[in-house]
Amino acid sequence: FTHAKKVGVKIAVEPLNRFETYLFNRGAQALALADAVSPECGVCLDAYHIHMEEFNVYDAIRQAGKRLFDFHVADNNRFAAGLGQIDWPRIVATLREIGYDGALTNEFVAPVDRTPAAPYPDMVERNPVDISPEQLKFIQDHGSSVLTEKFYTDQMRINAETLLPLIK
Repeated sequence: FTHAKKVGVKIAVEPLNRFETYLFNRGAQALALADAVSPECGVCLDAYHIHMEEFNVYDAIRQAGKRLFDFHVADNNRFAAGLGQIDWPRIVATLREIGYDGALTNEFVAPVDRTPAAPYPDMVERNPVDISPEQLKFIQDHGSSVLTEKFYTDQMRINAETLLPLIK
């Protein structure tokens, strides 16, 4: 932490949902850990995770207050903002309420659907050229794949169309 402070890097603790870790899952737990590190250590909240773990996501944002250093954007289904059930106008209003002026970091991690019922048939890159067959096998063995440029670009566009009108 001392080195980060010396070079002007802010450190923030991000709570993840209970299916990804059991260490800490809620904003209050992240704040407690940040307090134990330093009054200058902050919190990063992720819309996807807090919608799984918090009793009230808006209160979690309020509780983070000035210690909120970053906010990750993904809808409750891990797709782009606007493709799930999260109330983005209310999220942005709550961020404004606490005076948050940091980044809204795109962090959608779209779940790969290889079935005939896939909602995005152009999602998976069929012939990736930038990775080795061994790397692709590793990725696929761990339940993921390489997304197409078109799919990724569409997700970014949807994020922008959902959030930009709210932050202007």
